Amino acid sequence: MLDILQKGGPVMWIIGVCSIIAVGVFLERLLFLHRATISVGDLLRGLANILRKENYSEALQECAGTPGPVARVAHAIILRHGTSRSELREVAQEAGQLEIPRLELHLPILTAVAYVTPLLGLMGTLLGLLTAFQEIAAQSGYATATDVAGGVYESLLTAAFALGVAIPAYLALCLLSARINALIHDMERAGIEIITVLDEVRNRKALGNP
Repeated sequence: MLDILQKGGPVMWIIGVCSIIAVGVFLERLLFLHRATISVGDLLRGLANILRKENYSEALQECAGTPGPVARVAHAIILRHGTSRSELREVAQEAGQLEIPRLELHLPILTAVAYVTPLLGLMGTLLGLLTAFQEIAAQSGYATATDVAGGVYESLLTAAFALGVAIPAYLALCLLSARINALIHDMERAGIEIITVLDEVRNRKALGNP
């Protein structure tokens, strides 16, 4: 690996650092999102049963003991259970907006790696070709294939390595974005269902039903 980096020129080292950063960000976010993912259906069913009994403190404890953004959104809504439906919607929206930056933390770095490394590869290609043309100029236009092979090899190696980093980084970004979108959907679902249950309890009390 070190031999390849040395043969690819100085740009290869920059691309190599970008690849290490991309791997680190991807693994950190993947682990974070894995821990944040829960069985939303089970959580909502349990909370609905508790809320229908108007046991709000137990519902808050259930949310506090469950990791992830979905539980935190549910906790924020239940904490304001006495407010109107429109206010509860605002609470759910604000709580969800607070969670999104946590979910997307470090993703701009992965995005930068995916888009910048091909440009670095292009730079390395141009530098390699410049080296090859300098060799031709030094030989007064009569350079052999062996003379220019080093520069051409450097240019092709840099381009290939850059794409080898950029493509997995972009795919990793797509995977993480899909996981984040799924969590956002779960937060929206939790907000809608919990507000509906709280509204149902409020209407039942207004009608005087036990």
